Amino acid sequence: MSFTVLSTDPQSSARRGELVLPHGTVQTPIFMPVGTQGTVKTLHPWELEELGSQIILGNTYHLWLRPGHELVRDLGGLHGFSTWRKPILTDSGGFQVWSLAKLRKITEEGVRFNNHLDGSKMMLTPELSMDIQACLGSDIAMLFDECPPYPCDEKYAANSLALTTRWARRCKDWIVKNGPKSGEGRQHHFGIVQGSVYADLREQSARELVELDFDGYAVGGVSVGEPEHEMFRAIDNAVPFLPQDKPRYAMGLGTPPQILEMISRGVDMFDCVMPTRIARHGMAFTLDGPINIKNLIHAKDPSPICESAHPHVAGFSRAYLRHLFRAGEILGLRLLSFHNLHFYLSLVARARDAISEGNFTDFKHAFIQRYTRSTIP
Repeated sequence: MSFTVLSTDPQSSARRGELVLPHGTVQTPIFMPVGTQGTVKTLHPWELEELGSQIILGNTYHLWLRPGHELVRDLGGLHGFSTWRKPILTDSGGFQVWSLAKLRKITEEGVRFNNHLDGSKMMLTPELSMDIQACLGSDIAMLFDECPPYPCDEKYAANSLALTTRWARRCKDWIVKNGPKSGEGRQHHFGIVQGSVYADLREQSARELVELDFDGYAVGGVSVGEPEHEMFRAIDNAVPFLPQDKPRYAMGLGTPPQILEMISRGVDMFDCVMPTRIARHGMAFTLDGPINIKNLIHAKDPSPICESAHPHVAGFSRAYLRHLFRAGEILGLRLLSFHNLHFYLSLVARARDAISEGNFTDFKHAFIQRYTRSTIP
């Protein structure tokens, strides 16, 4: 893997980069659509390419439980199994164990839990997480970590961080011993900075992971119920201690304004289920803020959903889209999912251009001012 910073913004820490991976090159900043179970819900891989998706995310926990990582390996890895040929990032499974599993018990060995499908007892360790992701064959695999809850006291956060660092060393040992591949190249690995809301712990975590020399670094333990200002503080307390020549990833974030704020803080990569999840409930992003297409105000509206809509969606009126949702037609879910991902991917593409042109900060302020001033229903 190589990561090159191509340009920077003179008024912030925003940067434009190029990330070379076994299955292709990714321009950053980039948003990664979430394909939890080997698919971005409602969308065909060709549609993702049409949208300009450069890299998508797969979920280790869910694919391990169903259909099983060895089956995926035997059927061509996640790329061949899903027919997605461009880069893939897989998470470690740690967050899903934290958020979904029942009766989990965290030990030095790993996490014992009852899985959410049938309640059976299972154990996920750093080594197993790395093995599963090696079978999936993703371009980027995340290290296994513990995601501390919010709120938690400093003692808990410190102990959790120490465990995450010990697990990171075990992941590193497994990687060195096994040399996992992705396609014709080697699989790459990102460490995850933890530390909850405590600045000194975030710095400690970043420094310890950098010493282990991974291919990139993520800021984890964010968007777990904390206020937005704490989310930004977590980034501010971690990014300054991460290498300039390696990519930075904010996990599970966020709204369009949040993404621009993170870019201004020097973050390169993002993922979030929000665009597709809220689309399936009738919510659509527009330049004037999100709207609920199911609301009565759109019943006779002939206008397109957004002035910047993709041509595949722009020809449909708000009235028609509302009709699809009220009639329970699957096309409504597909169109809004397509539209929302286009909105996100277009946003980061415009951010890349603004960084190259040296006016990212002006672009960010103008976008956020327009996006947040409206109360469109």
